Amino acid sequence: MANSFPSFFSILITAIFLLLASVLTKGVEGTIGVNYGTQANNLPPPSKVAHFLQDSTIINRVRLFDADPDILQAFAHTGIAITVTVPNHHIPNLTNLSFAQQWLEVYVQPYIPATNVVRILVGNEVLSTANKSLIVGLVPAMQTLQTALVGASLDRRIQISTPHSLGILSASSPPSNGSFRQGYDTHVLEPLLSFHRATNSPFMVNPYPFFECSADTLDFALFRPNSGVFDENTKLLYTNMLDAQLDAVYSAMKLLGFDDLEIVIAESGWCSLGDSEQIGVDANSAAEYNGNLMRHVQSGAGTPLMPNRTFETYIFSLFNEDLKPGPTCERNFGLFQPNMTPVYDIGIVRSTVAAAANPNLHHVICLLVISVGVLILNNYGENIFRISSEIRG
Repeated sequence: MANSFPSFFSILITAIFLLLASVLTKGVEGTIGVNYGTQANNLPPPSKVAHFLQDSTIINRVRLFDADPDILQAFAHTGIAITVTVPNHHIPNLTNLSFAQQWLEVYVQPYIPATNVVRILVGNEVLSTANKSLIVGLVPAMQTLQTALVGASLDRRIQISTPHSLGILSASSPPSNGSFRQGYDTHVLEPLLSFHRATNSPFMVNPYPFFECSADTLDFALFRPNSGVFDENTKLLYTNMLDAQLDAVYSAMKLLGFDDLEIVIAESGWCSLGDSEQIGVDANSAAEYNGNLMRHVQSGAGTPLMPNRTFETYIFSLFNEDLKPGPTCERNFGLFQPNMTPVYDIGIVRSTVAAAANPNLHHVICLLVISVGVLILNNYGENIFRISSEIRG
């Protein structure tokens, strides 16, 4: 008994520390970003947002829908990777080299390298606008902006891309049948994909299982246990909707010969409040989707057609935005309220902050320590007191 006591005691202490670590560690840092929208009248100043993300969360990437100078200045010296956006209406002008150079000189160059700008997006979901001048100008605008980056010696620091909705697909089910819309495939997407290959930049998509699910497919959309969807062509089973959406995009890219390109999830999320006719519009469902999304894209599992991969992912969105038009859900995709308190917990907040903000966690830890102490005394109290007496003697 005397020989087994020290061994048992050391193992038990190690177990305590491991258990405490598992309680306190609530997130894994990786390529998880957020979309920082500003369509609200009650948001905190950018400086507070930047410090909050740097000091209190595991978020290390931020996507902006513009190139707001105040926000870019606020993120200086944080190290957070920033993606800025050229608004859609600037695309026709951006095909002019002098305009592209001027845009860089005004919206990017004054803030680097202090602010870690890593990517410029030319518009957002441009192909879904059905605006001919924007669609025709998209790839030339990207090419011209790339020329401006090269001229400023920034092409190795900053990538250029553009996000797409899944509306670019003419077929997506089963995933192996994924294909781009006829007309867009060869005239726009093929040269765009060639641009990505030449510049080593990613193809960016906005998959939203939230907008595609029904009552029958809610479990499939939320990564819950379900019977799955079987692709007869590949004999692969899909257990969640996101994988099916990503593989449909991959299949479409493969048809054009570009299956070697990186895919980035520029937007995906779930609302915490919606209208009565919508399903799964509550905080629990939003936490379930976004939490599972984070774990899945960082796990290295990949998708059935793209196994053993992680995906750079941007959750939509950072804040609830009260001025966004449309149905109720559009104003309730935020991870945080404007006062920077979480709408729900998915492990975004760093453990030390979570512990400070959650007194119940302290109670759990105290009870855990007391319980272990009682366990030790019950089983080895006699040995402990005997050793103590010997030391005093």
